[in-house]
Amino acid sequence: MDNYFDLNGQHFSGMMEAETEFIPLLSPEEEQQMTAEKLPEVLPILPLKNTVLFPGVVIPITINRDKSIKLVKDVYKKDKIVGVISQKDDSIEDPDYSDLNQIGTVAFILKTLSMPDGSTTAIIQGKKRFKIESVVENEPYMKARISSFDKTGATKSDKNFKALIATIKDLAIQIVDKSPQIPSEAAFAIKNIESPVFLVNFISSNLNIDVAEKQKLLEILDLNIRAKTVLSLLTKELQVVELKNQIHSKVKVDIDKQQRDYILNQQLKTIQEELGGNPHEHQIHELKQKAEKKQWSKQASETFEKEIGKLQRMNPAAVEYSLQLNYLETLIELPWYEYTADNFDLTKAQKILDHDHYGLEKIKDRIMEYLAVLKLKGNMKSPILCFVGPPGVGKTSLGKSIADSIGRNYVRMSLGGVRDEAEIRGHRKTYVGAMPGRIIQNLRKAKSSNPVFVLDEIDKVGHQSINGDPAAALLEVLDPEQNNSFYDNFLEVDYDLSNIMFIATANTLATIHPALRDRMEIINLSGYIVEEKIEIARKHLIPKQLENHGLKKSQLSFNKTILEKIIQDYTRESGVRLLEKQIAKVIRSRAKSIVMEEKLPRTLKVDELQKIMGSPTYSRESSIIKNMAGVVTGLAWTAVGGEILYIEVSISKGKGTLSLTGNLGDVMKESATLAYEYLKANAPDLDIDPLLFEKYNVHIHIPEGATPKDGPSAGITMFTALVSAFTRRKVKPAIAMTGEITLRGRVTPVGGIKEKILAAKRANITDVILSFENKKDIDEINPLYLKGLKFHYIRDMMESIELALEKAKVDNKFAKAD
Repeated sequence: MDNYFDLNGQHFSGMMEAETEFIPLLSPEEEQQMTAEKLPEVLPILPLKNTVLFPGVVIPITINRDKSIKLVKDVYKKDKIVGVISQKDDSIEDPDYSDLNQIGTVAFILKTLSMPDGSTTAIIQGKKRFKIESVVENEPYMKARISSFDKTGATKSDKNFKALIATIKDLAIQIVDKSPQIPSEAAFAIKNIESPVFLVNFISSNLNIDVAEKQKLLEILDLNIRAKTVLSLLTKELQVVELKNQIHSKVKVDIDKQQRDYILNQQLKTIQEELGGNPHEHQIHELKQKAEKKQWSKQASETFEKEIGKLQRMNPAAVEYSLQLNYLETLIELPWYEYTADNFDLTKAQKILDHDHYGLEKIKDRIMEYLAVLKLKGNMKSPILCFVGPPGVGKTSLGKSIADSIGRNYVRMSLGGVRDEAEIRGHRKTYVGAMPGRIIQNLRKAKSSNPVFVLDEIDKVGHQSINGDPAAALLEVLDPEQNNSFYDNFLEVDYDLSNIMFIATANTLATIHPALRDRMEIINLSGYIVEEKIEIARKHLIPKQLENHGLKKSQLSFNKTILEKIIQDYTRESGVRLLEKQIAKVIRSRAKSIVMEEKLPRTLKVDELQKIMGSPTYSRESSIIKNMAGVVTGLAWTAVGGEILYIEVSISKGKGTLSLTGNLGDVMKESATLAYEYLKANAPDLDIDPLLFEKYNVHIHIPEGATPKDGPSAGITMFTALVSAFTRRKVKPAIAMTGEITLRGRVTPVGGIKEKILAAKRANITDVILSFENKKDIDEINPLYLKGLKFHYIRDMMESIELALEKAKVDNKFAKAD
């Protein structure tokens, strides 16, 4: 094989790494002599692999092919002139004319050496370029007829060309200076090259480019163009060298820092050993001791052994060390098989529940049923309870009471505002600052695997987003069939959640994921009636606030009348949260009086209450409907409990249009349209002239326009108000109604009955009209809540007219209250 002999690298970025005697320079006299030499007509052709010979340049080549060895030996004995030309394809061992490039260089063989392996090494110097015209012979080696291929495109007097050559020389020297592997003598050699032609050829020969690109340089006739091409390639070469140096410098700095840290750590380790031990080894020893006593699954034990081994091999100064240590601490501090003993004394459990919460009988019965089954069976999958009700009715605090009653640890996790799935499932350990999900974190705090776990505000958890779906992540947590192998991304070990008693709380079911809702046992908590609020205040709220404000029971007492006035005049809620705030306000005022040594009676009086609280915040609005036409009281459900609302209807001369105001939703607007159309269709039955609908405009308004309102339950109320307005019949006092209507005149059932009943009691309503199908809901309500209320169940819309309207008519269409 005829090959380019590297000699420690002849390409430019690695040229002459070893010995400077391999950089022979061409003097101007020698260049002139070479230019004047005439080319023979026929030359023996020596094919080369992996290199291109340029005029004036000296290179060594290794010759392996028999033909080529014979050619070199024959020529070396004669005139030592040979035509050197590169192959198009280096893989061809016996190239013919078509496998060679057309342009080559006449070479002079300076010296030949026979190598021990049978090959021959020749040192050759380029003379002039030539072009193959035709092949004369192929045996014993190729001979060809040639022609000259030399032409210069610039002269020494050309200023631009001189500047170009100077730039090339400067760039080449910069590359040498910035390349540590190239000896400085190479820069000295380049500086001493006087001939611009030889400089271009010399640098072209040593550029770090492939053979095809070198061949293209050789074939460029115009020296000026060839010099510009070389300059472009040198610029790229310089950029590569500078980038390599930057990378090398950065890596060296990093390695130096690591070596420095290692040495310092070794010194620190030696000092710590002298002082009494390495703290990192002490930490690992403590973890191993805890692991020996730990009761956990086989999978957890194997994972611990594997991960502790990784920790021992880590450098304590590494970033991953603290993450690995945190992982192992989490793993070992989790209560894998640690359980608290349940208290099966049902009598004691009932007393605790009754002491902590007044009322809530349905929930208490469900807890007692669970305890009874647990006592009989010994173990069972814990239920997933969901307490749904308005704010302030005791949903969250009930979870703590349940934990106390059955002797379990208690932990609460607020889900309000959780938008990232990783909050539930944890982050993978590949992330910086990774940590387990909040389920695992709270179990670590609970210190047992069977706590009462309250998932607070589950209706406010986020849904599908760019960070995943936390509501969907809760599906596995709250499924008794799946949560025995809960997978946390940080922990990477299955954890059994099936023994946990999960209790979720929510204000509404509407925003809870349907699949999540299906996994829970829904228990509704309604609001409290006045009597219940009085008892809660006496037993819980007042003692708590007296203690919080540093007062004794002997310094202030609330009688039933005062509590009832606070509840009815200064609060309007289903729960007792605002009531507690108002009681605290009264106690603060009394604390101020005590500190100022004012003499006041122990029992709070009504006039003192009004002085502290001001005028009543809420009035008994039911009185405004007395002796009026076109105004009917309805009952509504909201997320904070039941409310009463008033449907007002007025008619005025016009073209028969229907206007709706009061911030109504689409469903409520449809109910109004339905009621109006049914009234028009059945006007003769109600002694209403059908022509009135063409001559009068109808306006339906629901007060408190800033509050959005929607739902179908006001349908019957709207119909009754419309009939009252058109017939001028008075509305009976202290009556309210709720129910959805149909186009055929039926009254259908609605929800939220208990909350609506409580709202009716707060407003001193005495009669309530409902759909006949809602009777079953009334039967489920505690009779205490129904005291003082009379219920009228109807199937047809017309029935409400006789129940709600008096025979007497007002003096005009819109009589004012008496």
